[in-house]
Amino acid sequence: MSQSSVSHYAKGSVANILRSLLVIGAITAALFLMISRTSSVTAEQVDVVAAVEQHARQAGQPFEYAAGLPEGWTPTSYRYVRSKDQLMMWSATWTTPDGQYVAVQQVADATDSWVSTMTNNGKQVGKVTTEDGRAWLKRDREGKVQRSLVHRQTGEGELTTLVTGTGTFEQLETFANHLEAVEITQP
Repeated sequence: MSQSSVSHYAKGSVANILRSLLVIGAITAALFLMISRTSSVTAEQVDVVAAVEQHARQAGQPFEYAAGLPEGWTPTSYRYVRSKDQLMMWSATWTTPDGQYVAVQQVADATDSWVSTMTNNGKQVGKVTTEDGRAWLKRDREGKVQRSLVHRQTGEGELTTLVTGTGTFEQLETFANHLEAVEITQP
């Protein structure tokens, strides 16, 4: 091969290496911007009301959500999933103004093992009655920082409700006082 047939770019000059690195860097940056997504849902996008309405219709149960909470409470997630003992569970989580989390969890026909699992085997430490007259058992799991309020109904098809999380018992009670059952409407 003669000297005249070798490409100018194949000679490996510093300028050619820098141009190649620039092209590779631009391609890498473009791929990073297109692929790097940690979460497509932000707190502002969590529509608990729409979710609870949909899942309540689906289950035929008047699931609850927290409405009219004081300033600083932010809904962060919701789900309707199969949980312990194959029970379908409605769950919605909020963060408190001081960064703790509080969730409402509901299932029909709750088993003792479901309640124990969802409260992290917390010990009963008292009772509280909310403004709507519902009696709740207070359960606390020391060492794991999980507190729970449990309102259990035992009739067939009845919902058991847990208000649980890392918040204080006062925050859990505030949350429980703002629970509203969704009206089940047909689409």
